[in-house]
Amino acid sequence: MSSPTIIYTITDEAPALATRSFLPIIQRFTSSSGIEVETRDISLAGRILANFPDFLPENQRVSDALAELGALAKTPQANIIKLPNISASVPQLKAAIKELQEKGYPLPNYPEHPSTPEENDIKNRYDRVKGSAVNPVLREGNSDRRAPRAVKEYARSNPHSMGAWAKDSKTNVATMAAGDFRYREKSLTAENAGTFQIEFVDPHGSTGVLKPAAPLLAGEVLDASVMSLKALSLFLDHQISQAKEEDLLFSLHMKATMMKVSDPVIFGQCVRAYFKDLIARHEHLLDELGVDFNNGVGDLVDKVETLPQELCNEIKADLQSCYDNGPGLAMVNSDKGITNLHVPSDVIIDASMPAMIRDSGKMWNAQGQRQDTLAVIPDSSYAGIYQAAIEFCREHGAFDPATMGTVPNVGLMAQKAEEYGSHDKTFQAPGDGTIRIVDGDGNVLIEHSVEKGDLWRACQTKDAPIRDWVKLAVDRARATDSPAVFWLDENRGHDSQIISKVQANLAEHDIESLDIRILPPVDACRFTLERLKVGQDTISVTGNVLRDYLTDLFPILEVGTSAKMLSIVPLMNGGGLFETGAGGSAPKHVQQFTAENHLRWDSLGEFLALAVSLEHVSGRFSNKKARILSETLDEASTQYLLNDRAPSRKCGELDNRGTHFYLALYWARALASQDEDSELAEEFSQLANQLDKAEETILEELTIIQGKDVEIGGYYLPDGAMADAAMRASETLNSIIAS
Repeated sequence: MSSPTIIYTITDEAPALATRSFLPIIQRFTSSSGIEVETRDISLAGRILANFPDFLPENQRVSDALAELGALAKTPQANIIKLPNISASVPQLKAAIKELQEKGYPLPNYPEHPSTPEENDIKNRYDRVKGSAVNPVLREGNSDRRAPRAVKEYARSNPHSMGAWAKDSKTNVATMAAGDFRYREKSLTAENAGTFQIEFVDPHGSTGVLKPAAPLLAGEVLDASVMSLKALSLFLDHQISQAKEEDLLFSLHMKATMMKVSDPVIFGQCVRAYFKDLIARHEHLLDELGVDFNNGVGDLVDKVETLPQELCNEIKADLQSCYDNGPGLAMVNSDKGITNLHVPSDVIIDASMPAMIRDSGKMWNAQGQRQDTLAVIPDSSYAGIYQAAIEFCREHGAFDPATMGTVPNVGLMAQKAEEYGSHDKTFQAPGDGTIRIVDGDGNVLIEHSVEKGDLWRACQTKDAPIRDWVKLAVDRARATDSPAVFWLDENRGHDSQIISKVQANLAEHDIESLDIRILPPVDACRFTLERLKVGQDTISVTGNVLRDYLTDLFPILEVGTSAKMLSIVPLMNGGGLFETGAGGSAPKHVQQFTAENHLRWDSLGEFLALAVSLEHVSGRFSNKKARILSETLDEASTQYLLNDRAPSRKCGELDNRGTHFYLALYWARALASQDEDSELAEEFSQLANQLDKAEETILEELTIIQGKDVEIGGYYLPDGAMADAAMRASETLNSIIAS
């Protein structure tokens, strides 16, 4: 791309709806500065269609936009704004397939249990779409994620609600003390480039290949671990009994969508443990129905409806008996009876745990009341950080957003930086035996004894991303004069290898005047919480998992949401990736929108990402107008916050579409008042004047439509014309933006 081009991604749910309203505004503001704003569809529906061109007629085929952007991210030309997307669980994937089929796309069904080469091929293609399919492809750089100054200052001046903590709160984290990934992890650093292969060896010495030869780079960290299914089952049984005994809600927290191989199995084991009595009574019938507890108890609820009424009622009665005799389950929706174990896509640790900690350590029970909770996090690798946060709040009380500090994050994620989610290297043991990694010469690098069903995984982290990560941490520490803490545990296999590299890399930088530390995650969390409480800032420098967890935990405490964070990804080859925040509540937003024609999604993350994307254009192309657009957009975002123009949760009040109007108004005013570029000042003086005069009319047009349902022609693939009409409901605003 020889001319300035920003790629704006089309994703899913509420962010995708918001794009239909905001993108025309972006294009209007950037067009006179020679900046192209293009789109690429990386939505779940788009990813599905791109994987099945041979099943589709020519007029239904779509390009593989994700692969295109993955290649672009490796170039200096990349300037990508990435919005939240669905990391699909199997139920979500099936729902998307069904919707596309109903729209006339002749896609195959998802074969959960393939029995032919053709079905295996279909399943493999769909599996490429599941889970965290987007992020590893685009993230060719490490993460610099922080609360923008305007957002932080607004939170201090307008603190969000925080639940009061009681010193006698019984809320705690339960995690495994043996037999999990943390305790059985082995790791090494490759001295030379070569290849590795993953094998299963049965008790008779017969060897099968789980993963054929793959490259291993010199300096690359390779680790592997295994979770015992027996140990997991014993742990879950104990925690269910413990929660019942202590009158605590039982609540499971994990990455059941992103970790598309391992975590659905762990989730399913939890469902089986809780509903053990029901399964024992009806096991044969449930097998005949094809109930897959990895997809949640919701799969059972759906499938029993196909049975004769008497049998259906019997199973429902046994289901209710499990609820009555077991501990209360944390609820996703108390009114609808949706529990924490209904579907795996509702069990997202990085969103659910911070929300619980913010809300007095309580979650909602079946009666719609808040209750102390046993937060079950099976793998102990990082569970301790949440226990540390709970203990801190129990001792010191809730944080005060008006006075607390901030915790930016420098996260290792470039070139996949696998620490979990190594989907192509995660397996359930096919039997008792040994799973091992061997090099190209047949030497055993790592091996574990396994029992049938155990979860085994291997991960790779390349050397160049680690070097880049350390440099980014040093740069941020120097720029902010804040301590930078590497959250690494020398007693864990993976971390011990990373620590060696960090220490060697730090020696290459001038850090004499900087406060840089390496602490185990629990100690790092306590150190950070202590500073946070008294208003001091601390940079967390973490691997990929904690990057994911902490960039929700601290922002939700600090500013009420992670969606308002600024996420800059300096790509290793010179381009830029700009992420717009979390999307965990997006499904609820869509549900409200279709029912009430009110979209409460806040696009502030998009505003912030666009500003740094324009700044990147300015630097790369020496484009003065782009710099002015960036600076004035920051001013507009500040005005947006100061004037409380965020969307209301309540129908009939300002929603996402109205917030876009105000952002456009403030941006136009800022451009009109700047004196560096007279052409921009003249152009946007006219636009600001038009928007000012039409304010009342535009708001009326955007309010009068609310309060009744709206049809957008699909959830995963909305009808373009219908969705555009719904999201661009002010003809007055449309005509001004088009002028």
